[in-house]
Amino acid sequence: MPTGTSSNKAAALLALHAGRGFVLPNAWDAGSARILEQVGFPAIATTSAGIAWSLGVPDGGALDLDTMLEHIARIVAAIDVPVTADLEDGYGDTAEQVGRTVARAVQLGVVGANLEDARDGRLYGVDEAIERIAAARDAAASGTFVLNARTDTYFVGTTGDVFAQTLERAGRYLDAGADCVFVPGVVEAETIRRLADAIPGPLNVVAGLANTIDAPTLFSLGVKRVSLGGSLARAALTTLERAGRELLDTGTLGFLDGAIGYADLQRRFDS
Repeated sequence: MPTGTSSNKAAALLALHAGRGFVLPNAWDAGSARILEQVGFPAIATTSAGIAWSLGVPDGGALDLDTMLEHIARIVAAIDVPVTADLEDGYGDTAEQVGRTVARAVQLGVVGANLEDARDGRLYGVDEAIERIAAARDAAASGTFVLNARTDTYFVGTTGDVFAQTLERAGRYLDAGADCVFVPGVVEAETIRRLADAIPGPLNVVAGLANTIDAPTLFSLGVKRVSLGGSLARAALTTLERAGRELLDTGTLGFLDGAIGYADLQRRFDS
C-alpha cells in the first residue's frame, strides 16, 4: 500500500532535479508503474500517449480530463514513489480551468505535472502561457508541487530564432512558478548543451522519440531530467505486435523467451 505524505514525495521529486541528473520513466497503467517502481526508479511519470493508446485512441486530446485523471489516480494508488502527471495543456481553454485541473490532480496525490504551451500544433502566446502556468502554481500553492513547464517551440516550428524564443519562454515560465523546463523535439547535442547552459533552471529532455541520445550523454550536456514520453508504451506494444505476428505466422512461442513467469508476476502484484 502506498505510504508517505504528498509533501514528502514532492520534496523528494524536487530534490532529484538538484543532482547530476535522473531518468524519469513514464507509466501508462498501474501494472507498468508497479514494475518500474520494482526496477528501482525513485519517481515515475505518467504518459498521456501511453494511457490513450491503452484505451485504443490516439494521443493529443482524444481523452477527456475525467478519464485521464481516473487512470492517473490508479497509478498513484499503486506505488509508493512520487508520481508526476502528464496533464497535456491543462485540459482547459482558460487559465482558471488549468488551475482547476491541477487542483484535482493534487487531490489524487500527484506531486508534479507537465503543462504544455501548445494545442493542436499551435503555440499559445507567451503571456497566455504564463497565465496558465501561474494558475497551475497557485492551484498547488498549499504544498510543494513540481511544475514542469513544457515548451513546444522545437516541435511546432516557429518563424525566427527558435533558440532565442525557447530561452525567452523558459525564463518567463520559471519566473511564473515553474520548477523545471521541458523542451521536447530538440535533437542536436550542441543545442541541448546551449539550452542547459542558458536556461536558469533544470532542463528536461525526452529521449527515445526524435532524440536518441542516451541518458548519460544527456547528463554530460547539462540535462537534469530525462523522460521517455510514450517510448516504453511503444516498446511494450511493439513486443505485443511481434508476438501476435509470430503466433499468426508460425504458431510458435519464441516471444516467451525471457518473459517474466506467471508465478513471479503474481508475487509482484500480491500487495
